[in-house]
Amino acid sequence: MKICFACSEVVPLAKTGGLADVCGSLPIELQKLGHQVSLFLPAYRSAKQTGLKLKPTGLKLEIPVGPKMVPAEILSTTLPDSDVSVYLVDQPQYYDRPQLYGESGRDYPDNCERYVFFCRAVLEAIRSLRLEPEVLHAHDWQTGLLPTYLKTEYAGTPPYDQITSVFTIHNLAYQGRFWHWDMLLTGLDWKHFNWRELEFYGQLNLLKAGIVFADALTTVSPTYAREIQTAEQGCWNPATDRALPRTYSVRNWKEGKAACKAALQQHSGLEVRADLPLIGAVGRLVSQKGWSLILPVMQQWLPTIDAQWVILGTGEPEFEQQLAQLQKRYPGKLAVHLKFADELAHQIEAGSDMFLMPSHYEPCGLNQMYSMVYGSVPVVRSTGGLFDTVVDATPYNLERKQATGFTFGPFLSESLEQALARAVCCYHSQPRVWSQLVETGMSLNWSWSESARKYEQLYERAICLRLSRTPCQ
Repeated sequence: MKICFACSEVVPLAKTGGLADVCGSLPIELQKLGHQVSLFLPAYRSAKQTGLKLKPTGLKLEIPVGPKMVPAEILSTTLPDSDVSVYLVDQPQYYDRPQLYGESGRDYPDNCERYVFFCRAVLEAIRSLRLEPEVLHAHDWQTGLLPTYLKTEYAGTPPYDQITSVFTIHNLAYQGRFWHWDMLLTGLDWKHFNWRELEFYGQLNLLKAGIVFADALTTVSPTYAREIQTAEQGCWNPATDRALPRTYSVRNWKEGKAACKAALQQHSGLEVRADLPLIGAVGRLVSQKGWSLILPVMQQWLPTIDAQWVILGTGEPEFEQQLAQLQKRYPGKLAVHLKFADELAHQIEAGSDMFLMPSHYEPCGLNQMYSMVYGSVPVVRSTGGLFDTVVDATPYNLERKQATGFTFGPFLSESLEQALARAVCCYHSQPRVWSQLVETGMSLNWSWSESARKYEQLYERAICLRLSRTPCQ
């Protein structure tokens, strides 16, 4: 099969969350299954600064955005350790910016225009580069117009009439909602601005566009799929991870994690102590990720509990400021890194004893799976993908050697504090149980190759459905 991905984030070129990990790993595994895979990404400033060699393809396009034509140049590279072609849509006016979507807690005001341009450029480049994909896999609101254009403006036109669209919802909270006059930017007929298609309470909704027009829809976990109707690990492998000061596996994790912990403490300016539990957190500093719960617990624990914390991420200014203030007050116990740093993320997963992820909701969540692979025991709220992947350390689950972490239900600081206290107590007083939790988690198979096989089957069913317009067997 010829498969083309269109994504707004791809590791290692651009990342704010798990979307980047999916789009950086799944194409490689699909290629290993024998498929011809290519990928499109905006040519962000960060993408040009990764060190990957970007080459001009010689392709220059004029893309319609509302009443004007905007030039685009297509650059190319490959995903590391693969032959997956990456095509970057270059337009400095839109993408040469410090961040991907916005700064100082505010979205860029022209985000609709930026991703209308991206979607149209992808479709024009597919034709000009003669990629002829059978499947176009779009991800989240930034690419929601791709299935829409295929069913409207490009319908019946080669090579687009042979393309099946698949649309994946990674996070329903981010919908790409814009004022209704931005409909003019899309170039679509106003007849599509109705409650069944692109209109949502008087606004243009790009996520809805993808949901309505795609040939097949997926979400990133079974529980999340239910919730939104009501409300080899690639580069993540501690045995081969070049970002770690010492690699390790489930057979020698104690020595390996001890070395990684000491290195992380030293790098972060924390006291190098093996006896203190080191609590890690990596990701966006936003309400969805539970920072309204974490900060009260930190304020309570830092002056009284012998534990260390290391935080990596950027997000809402309020949370960044509170963390910076806490770090000044407790420099020996708390290290805060307000940035995106992929290597440091790996080092935190490897060097921390437990990993914190008390999300208000979590479509899939990847960091909790990475933490288990790296022997960092997750402390999470039971929601969405976290519920699907982390098994609570109850006596029943421990007896059956199924437990992998500590979970809680109510979205309350008190509930988080109780789960974290359980984890710290186990770390100090039940070393055998702790070792069992680590080894059970490290032995699980979160391989992207298994996901690739499932997507392979989905693509085949979607193609069948598009061709027959009836359910496939």
